[in-house]
Amino acid sequence: MKQYDAIVIGAGQAGGPLAKKLALSGMKTLLVEKRWIGGTCVNDGCTPTKTMIASAKMAYLAANSSLLGVKIKSFSVDMPAIKKRKDDIVHLFRDGSQSGIETTKNLDLLFGEAEFIGDKTISVKLKNGKKKEFKADLIFVNTGVKTVIPEIEGLDGIGYLTSTTILDLDHIPKHLLVLGGNYIGLEFGQMFRRFGSKVTVLERSGRIVSREDEDISEELSKILEAEDIKIYTNTIATQFKKKANGKIVATICGNGTEEKIKCTHVLVAVGRTPQTSALNLAKTGVKIDERGSIKVNDKLETNIKGIYALGDVKGGPAFTHISYNDYTIVYRNLVHKENLSIKNRPVPYCMFTDPQLGRIGISETDAIKQKLNYKVAKLPMNHVARAIETGDTRGFMKAIVDTDTKLILGAAILGQEGGEIMTVLQMAMMGGITYEQIRWCVFAHPLYAESLNNLFMAITV
Repeated sequence: MKQYDAIVIGAGQAGGPLAKKLALSGMKTLLVEKRWIGGTCVNDGCTPTKTMIASAKMAYLAANSSLLGVKIKSFSVDMPAIKKRKDDIVHLFRDGSQSGIETTKNLDLLFGEAEFIGDKTISVKLKNGKKKEFKADLIFVNTGVKTVIPEIEGLDGIGYLTSTTILDLDHIPKHLLVLGGNYIGLEFGQMFRRFGSKVTVLERSGRIVSREDEDISEELSKILEAEDIKIYTNTIATQFKKKANGKIVATICGNGTEEKIKCTHVLVAVGRTPQTSALNLAKTGVKIDERGSIKVNDKLETNIKGIYALGDVKGGPAFTHISYNDYTIVYRNLVHKENLSIKNRPVPYCMFTDPQLGRIGISETDAIKQKLNYKVAKLPMNHVARAIETGDTRGFMKAIVDTDTKLILGAAILGQEGGEIMTVLQMAMMGGITYEQIRWCVFAHPLYAESLNNLFMAITV
C-alpha cells in the first residue's frame, strides 16, 4: 500500500487544479480519474455543448438573415463537420490539461475507479482489472454527477440518449423527443431544432425552467415555440415502444389525457444524481444526504477530518464555476492558511439557450417568500437600442432591488449577451453599488449594458 500526502478522486474542474496546486506546494499527491481529465465541463458539458450551440446559432442566423437585408438562398448543416469541430476542441482542452498534470512535480496520475476500503484508504480498479491500494491523510472527492434515468416502461429498449451520448451523433434526428424542460433539455432541444430536427419537449411540472420566475418561464416558452418547438407541460412519458422500422412510439399522459407520439430519438434530461454509490463511503465514515450528495461544512470538509468534497458531488449549485471556486477555497485554506468559506458567496449562472438567460441573486419569487421590502425593475429588450439595431429584441431585463437600501438583490437577463449583462449587475452587488448609481452611470453607447440606465429608470421613487 502506497502512502501519499494527498489523494484527489476525480479530475474535474476542482480536482485537476487542486491536485496540481497541492503537488506544487510540496505535497506528494495522487490524482485518480476513471474516465477523462477535465470532468463533465470539458468532455460532455460546457465545452462541447457551447461549441455545438455556436454552430446552431449560425444556422439560425442564416435562416433569418433576410430580416437584416441579407438574402441567403440556401444552406446546409454538415453534422459530421460540426461533430469533428466539437471533438477537436474537446481534445485540445482535455489533452492540454492532461499534459499539465503529467508534467507537474510530486503529482502522480492514475486512471481507474476508486473506492474506500478503510479509514482514509482507497482501492483503485485499473483499466486492466488489477487493483492498487493507497492511503493519505488528506482526501478530496470530486466525482461529479450522472444522468438520472427514470423508470419508464420500455425506455431501456429504445436506445435513449443522454447529455453525453447525444454529443456523439453524426446525423440529425428526424424527431427528437426531450424528457425534461430545464436547462440541459432546452439547450439541446433548441440546438437540434436549429440543425433541422423536429423537437418535442415534455415537462412534468406546470412550466419549463420552473425554478425561475413565472414571467421568465412564459417568455422563454414563447421564444422556443416561435422556433416551432412543441412544449408539453404537466406531462410525463409512461411507455416507449420501438417499431420494426426503428421508429419509437411514446405514450404520454398530461392534463387528464393520453396521447401517442412518434419520434426517432429520445433525450433523457430529467435531472442528475451524485456519483457516490461506487465510492463505498461507509468504509471511511463519510456521511451523505438522502439524495446521495456528500455532506460538507462551509469549508467543504466532510464529517471526517481531512476528507473533503468539491463540486457537484456535494450537492448545491451544480455549476462548473462553483466547482472551480470550491478548489480555490480549499487550496487557499489548506496551503495559505486562510479562513475562507462558501457561505454567502455569489452564485451566478447562465443558460445558453438563444437568447441566454443570465441569473444572479434572488428571484422575485424568492423575495415574496422572504417577505422582503422590494421593488422590481423590468425592461423589454425591444426597448434596448442595441437589441433593436442588431435585430433581436427577444426577452427582457429584470432586477430585484431593496426598497430601503437601494441595493440590487438579484437579476434575470433573458436576452442577447444575457450572461455578460448579468455579470455587470453581479459586480455591482458585490461592490455594494446601488441601483440609483447605475441609473445615472455613464456607459459606452450603444451597448446592451447601457440600457441598465433605462432598466432602473423603471423604478418609481
